Amino acid sequence: MPQVQANGIQIEATRVGDEDAPAILLIRGLGTQMCQWPAPFLDALARECQVVTFDNRDVGLSQKFDEAGVPDLGSLISSGGSADVPYLIRDMAADCVGVLDAFGIERAHVFGMSMGGMIAQEVAGRFPERTHSLISVMSSSGDPSVPPATPEAMRVLTESPERPEDRDCVVELGLKGRRVVGSPGYVDSDEAVRRELGEAFDRCNHPQGIARQMAAVIASGSRVDLLRRVEAPTLVIHGKDDPLVHPEGGRNTAKHVPGARLEEIEGMGHDLPSGLLPKLVELVLDHARKAGAPS
Repeated sequence: MPQVQANGIQIEATRVGDEDAPAILLIRGLGTQMCQWPAPFLDALARECQVVTFDNRDVGLSQKFDEAGVPDLGSLISSGGSADVPYLIRDMAADCVGVLDAFGIERAHVFGMSMGGMIAQEVAGRFPERTHSLISVMSSSGDPSVPPATPEAMRVLTESPERPEDRDCVVELGLKGRRVVGSPGYVDSDEAVRRELGEAFDRCNHPQGIARQMAAVIASGSRVDLLRRVEAPTLVIHGKDDPLVHPEGGRNTAKHVPGARLEEIEGMGHDLPSGLLPKLVELVLDHARKAGAPS
């Protein structure tokens, strides 16, 4: 997989599919890597699109910001997100545009999940000329009126492994978290989840970067005003059983984007389980087709 220069930093990125087909840019969530996209999901999208995936800054094989240190998330929360942070969600959105530039792509369908949905919203709001359509999945607008995560989901999000460099310890904590926030109607096997988490650990285990990404989410605040300016056709997908990003986060996002379509899925939590992939592929490709071919 190639390293590309994007927004002045090094980003690990790749694309698959016909380079003459419409492009779709996939943006991962907090602390996760491009290797964690389910292969059947990528293969299905690549039948109609060129699919661009990458590691967000500070995770995977993309550039790290260790010189900035590890943020004090408690202080950041207590200050209302006003403390200095190394970067914001809007900087990560500029990274996305840099990735498109590196591949010579003028416009793309922009798909983001969780924190990636926040980044995708920023791309659509700040770079309308680069956004053919927006697909925001299991994400939120940043509106402080949206209900928070359940206490149990918040605990697993912020819990640290007893031995951060121990593969088994990290994987088991990740499995525990998946069981809390994952889709109750589409449960993948423990073996499959351990395999995904183990491959991600082997590729890059960098918890400091995850903390800085979380700081960016906290400090970036609300995107409501930005969402009102989104011009691209928008699909919002959210699980009715998401304990980490409350379903109201999806509803609030769709409410503020002019003409947005909201698709709420029964039994979906905060993950991309194998049993749900056909439904997601159908929704995304149908949305892309209705948006038409890029000019």
